Amino acid sequence: MVNALGRGAEEIWPRLLDGDQSRFRLRDDFVPGRSLLVGEVSGRLPAVPGRLSRYACRNNAMTLAALEQILERVEAAIRAAGRERVGVVMGTSTSGVGDAEEAIRERRRTGALAADFDYAQLEFGGAAAFVSEYLDLGGPAYTISTACSSGARALASARSLLELGVCDAVVAGATDTLCGLTTNGFSALQAISDEITNPCSANRKGLTLGEGSVIFLVTRQGGGIQLRGVGESSEAHHMSAPDPEGRGAERAMRAALADAEMAPEAIAYLNLHGTGTPLNDAMECAAIARVFPRPPACSSTKSLVGHTLGAAGAMEAGFCWLVLRAGSADGLSPIPHAYDGRRDPALPALPLVDKGLRVPAGAVMSNSFGFGGNNCTLILAAAG
Repeated sequence: MVNALGRGAEEIWPRLLDGDQSRFRLRDDFVPGRSLLVGEVSGRLPAVPGRLSRYACRNNAMTLAALEQILERVEAAIRAAGRERVGVVMGTSTSGVGDAEEAIRERRRTGALAADFDYAQLEFGGAAAFVSEYLDLGGPAYTISTACSSGARALASARSLLELGVCDAVVAGATDTLCGLTTNGFSALQAISDEITNPCSANRKGLTLGEGSVIFLVTRQGGGIQLRGVGESSEAHHMSAPDPEGRGAERAMRAALADAEMAPEAIAYLNLHGTGTPLNDAMECAAIARVFPRPPACSSTKSLVGHTLGAAGAMEAGFCWLVLRAGSADGLSPIPHAYDGRRDPALPALPLVDKGLRVPAGAVMSNSFGFGGNNCTLILAAAG
């Protein structure tokens, strides 16, 4: 895992648990006339190997920074299953757009695209092709791009490949990087806040963008932490606005519970999509209130790392994985809901997590709701 809070679970987890909002940075080079806080990954990223130079963009370098953290386990799975039986499913909504922007600026200056630019950096399919070629795999490799649910759907697809018997292991996750195209798009929609996003607050003014990568090794092995439930819906209410009633979000949550064969009370913690935009928070809170007679502890983690867009669904599933990994029979420590404390009285009263809260052990749910009504809910649980 790589995001604004750091690199690797051991670095990121304590900062999540502390509700650390100190890692956002001001950028004034994305949107003309605006200085925006963003959840930017700091420090140098690993170099894409020369043999894969056509994939050399920030998005793939960030993917490599995450993949290297579990490379030993991935290589062990490849030896056990064989290269033809290991697949790759990645999610992204930006791919190498930032590098393409620089290549186009070079063309405006000189009349030619930057010499090191290749279309494979920009094309969505390159996200999975890069990982597959880096690992020299022969299994299926494809990229999912369903806006902000891309990463969650990548994990759902990985589970399907295993259930269908197509693969014995799948490298799955998502990566998105900051770029001018996306930032200006959200700015044009008047969806970006000049402050850190403030989900579920009466003062919420929009989202804060971020970037990051998270990679999972998904197998059939028992034990550990399992993807127990997947719920998907496509409401197609509007190109960029959610259904105000949250009907698609509600269907996704109910479908995930049904898939996991769990009752609502089995969920101990719910990671909200929680973008901090007026419409998203209103519809999500309303949908949760209908699905859960007594809603579980809830929090949005986008006020800690920003909205990582196509990576968000997998990133926040990773956060749920960390909650479960640190849990015990005595209970779980959910991630605190960092905001200004001014609850919006117009929203259903969800139990937002305070720092230091402990909840009884149980399963965890993560919501991801994308443009066009692309909704996906995941349920994770510790084996036992």
